[in-house]
Amino acid sequence: MVKALHVVRHPTGFYSAGATTLFASKFDQRFSYCLYVPSAHDQDGPALPLVVLQHGTARRGPQYRDNFAEWAERHGCLVLAPLFPAGIGDPDDLHNFKFLRYGDIRFDEVLLAMADEVGERFNVDTRRFLLHGFSGGGQFVHRFAYLHPDRLAGLSIGAPGRITSIDYDSPWWIGLKGFEEEFGCAPRVSELRDVPVHMVVGSADVETWEINNQGDANWMDGADAYGVTRVERLRALRDNFEAHGISVRLDVVPGVGHEPMRVLEPVKDFFASILSRRESPATTSG
Repeated sequence: MVKALHVVRHPTGFYSAGATTLFASKFDQRFSYCLYVPSAHDQDGPALPLVVLQHGTARRGPQYRDNFAEWAERHGCLVLAPLFPAGIGDPDDLHNFKFLRYGDIRFDEVLLAMADEVGERFNVDTRRFLLHGFSGGGQFVHRFAYLHPDRLAGLSIGAPGRITSIDYDSPWWIGLKGFEEEFGCAPRVSELRDVPVHMVVGSADVETWEINNQGDANWMDGADAYGVTRVERLRALRDNFEAHGISVRLDVVPGVGHEPMRVLEPVKDFFASILSRRESPATTSG
């Protein structure tokens, strides 16, 4: 009989390596996050890059994290997946985080606080991170970018049902009119030109029942001005960004509907391309 090897595991450290448990944020304990900490993590080694995966309406943060686990091991990245629960304040509310501000909550600030907390516990570079969100998460991340381009190493916007264009004549959140009154600062569009931007959507993501819901809390007149499907709206956002000098890589995944886990391969490829540019040694002539 072969005797099984006994693996010694630390009773708390076990849950802070690999796919972690959920941690409440010190900044605001209504919100939490989980991580993937790769085996490359070393408190005395080089700081790891940070990838943030922002969930959508279904709050599938741990699923995004698990999907990225193998990739995170291969590329030596730490993954952060926030959880912004539904029903805060209003038990029927599903959309609180998508527009960044909800009552006295600033979800962009909650996310930045989570990143800083992770940086305090792990050897990870939080100064600039890679950020992806799909659907409601796609709404969140492109609005986040108008406020915090200086914190982004790369931005991936997945299939947002409602877009905020760089349009200073249309009201927030259709456009950017009133942005400064809402957030206390002007949108930082010029700085976004220095951030690699990716957009991704499935070619069959054409159902409209959720995104043309006139009269609901997450609707504004004009939300359908740039198309009725997510594909049309994302192409319009790409065109809008490029008209303002922001280069965009757009991936339309053939045959895929509104399925977040089936559009992640282009996201991983985009992030890997950014990491490879960071890691490439500077070329010299002489």
